[in-house]
Amino acid sequence: MDNFIFSLNVTMPIFLLILLGYILRRINFLTEEFVAIANKYVFSIALPVMLFRDIAISDIMQNASLSFVLFCMLVTISMFLLVWLFSYLILKDKTMVGAFAQGASRGSAAILGVAFVENICGNAGMSPLMIVSSVPFFNILSVIILTFSADFRKERTEAHSKKAAIKKSIINILKNPIIIGILLGMPFALFSIKIPAIPLRAVEYISQTTTPIALLAIGAGFDGKRAVSRLAPALGASFIKLILLPALFLPIAYLMHFGPSEMAAILIMLAAPTTVSCYIMAKNMGNDEMLSSNIIVITTLLSSVTLTFWIFVLRTFHCI
Repeated sequence: MDNFIFSLNVTMPIFLLILLGYILRRINFLTEEFVAIANKYVFSIALPVMLFRDIAISDIMQNASLSFVLFCMLVTISMFLLVWLFSYLILKDKTMVGAFAQGASRGSAAILGVAFVENICGNAGMSPLMIVSSVPFFNILSVIILTFSADFRKERTEAHSKKAAIKKSIINILKNPIIIGILLGMPFALFSIKIPAIPLRAVEYISQTTTPIALLAIGAGFDGKRAVSRLAPALGASFIKLILLPALFLPIAYLMHFGPSEMAAILIMLAAPTTVSCYIMAKNMGNDEMLSSNIIVITTLLSSVTLTFWIFVLRTFHCI
């Protein structure tokens, strides 16, 4: 019951902020112009700055475990590529592929991870190392999937060659603000470079605006009719995110005999609800933002139950 209450305390504020954005838009307190500017601000400034901060202040070498780092990296890459392939094969509407694949793979590990692991283990344990090992790949692979999905869709409508689409996709990936934020943060983490107090405080302030503004934008941009038309794929992606991926990869982690804090961090990596930034990236990269918002809402609402279930399973097998 304690884990269920904790899960509700983590997930319900997210849902309530989305609901607030929806209400404020319906009473015309927020406008379409606000939604557009908010999405652009989060995608181009706040989210890259937050990722830069998360990477830059991480001590990669502290408590480093090569097997754990490799597991997080390889599982992240595997689940993204498998879900991407599955979504391409199963979805008749190929315009949904990018949003589906990202939403079904990318959890809120950085935002939810440390707090949840602390609740389970009493300290952050291996969650910072998991974040450094997996979250950059979360973002890089999301950018690649969304870029190729958007550009190949344009290719079909504009009759460009596949070679031109691939070239354009690679350029867009390199220019993506999220990739730039990650790359800028890596030297600080690798060489233990300390950011001076004043600019670090400014970076913290900007980072703290990411989630609330993104959540308000999701709610304000919510369209009930479009959302209903995307309910079935959203439920499918939510099942993959909350149930299927943990069921596939947690047994492998169990067989590798990871410790309690490592298993707790892996659980968050696999089974956390879809992160809010999926909507921002889908919206700003020419993908299906409504499908992304559906997946975020559904996984957020259901994760308090599914995470509690997975914690029960791990405790039954004496993993945490």
